[in-house]
Amino acid sequence: MENQMKALREEMMEAASQVRSKEDLAAFWQTYLSKGGKVSGLMKGMKTIAKEDRPAFGKLVNQLKGEVEKRYAEVREALDKAELEARNVSEQIDITMPAKMRPAGGLHPLSVTRSQMIGVFAGMGFEIYDGPEIEDDDHNFTRLNVPRNHPARDMQDTFYIAEDLVLRTHTSNGQIRVMDAQQPPIKVLSPGRVFRSDSDATHSPMFSQMEGLVVDKGITLCDLQGMLDKFCQQIFGEAARTRLRPSYFPFTEPSVEVDVSCFECGGKGCSLCKGTGWIEILGGGIVHHNVLRNCGIDPEVYSGFAFGIGIERIAMLKYGINNIGLLTQNDLRFLRQFKEA
Repeated sequence: MENQMKALREEMMEAASQVRSKEDLAAFWQTYLSKGGKVSGLMKGMKTIAKEDRPAFGKLVNQLKGEVEKRYAEVREALDKAELEARNVSEQIDITMPAKMRPAGGLHPLSVTRSQMIGVFAGMGFEIYDGPEIEDDDHNFTRLNVPRNHPARDMQDTFYIAEDLVLRTHTSNGQIRVMDAQQPPIKVLSPGRVFRSDSDATHSPMFSQMEGLVVDKGITLCDLQGMLDKFCQQIFGEAARTRLRPSYFPFTEPSVEVDVSCFECGGKGCSLCKGTGWIEILGGGIVHHNVLRNCGIDPEVYSGFAFGIGIERIAMLKYGINNIGLLTQNDLRFLRQFKEA
């Protein structure tokens, strides 16, 4: 029996020296130390040993088991150490290597244009109001002098969420909410996204608009043109001039389309201005008396002007962009052109 244990000890030492991985270690445990392993198997031979020799035999088996467990622990520690060293080598960073250069990002041309526009109007004393994008029919149409049977509703191409809920077609709903909340004097700018079912090279189902409203005593159309002159000079250059053309909007009377002198040709006529020397940029007018009355403001005491500017329209003119879709496609080749803008 002693010879058997000696042979098992030598076998175990040889097997331990061959362990190279955690899988080998698990197999070593299963072979020698598990309940069905060879060390436990020695105890099954206890019944063939004389009773008086059994204590000495059991002691020898326990000594062998201790040796096997010790060797198992040593091999496991060596494997853990080797694994840690290998991981440290694989994760090592050579701090002498040149760093990967990450190019700095830039603002989107729409963000730049919006910021510039807000900066101009903020310098004139306008406050900023952010209205809801999902609006009820009353604020989006009815109180802006566009009742349900009004033909102007056909101009809007509206997205209806429910019978009386729409995705706002303009930020003019901000006018109503501001006039509901405060009495004149009012000087507010409402930028934000608007939605219309329209899509081509110059129109998008979602675009950005900036609505302006001024209400006070003695406000006239001349005040609107003077303010827009300053705006266009700040955005398009000191030589920019504006002109007003009669138009129609249900919430203003009189209503005007506002053109800016072509900053490409100086008003001489070119492909950008289609040979006219002028470029249409926005619409506006004097706030309709009905709109003021709908908000509890006496039109016999107060008057006001309102205007709406498409932010994409201004960005496309400033940067020579010929398709509005480029502003939302997130093509890095396109956006990198404006990194320094």
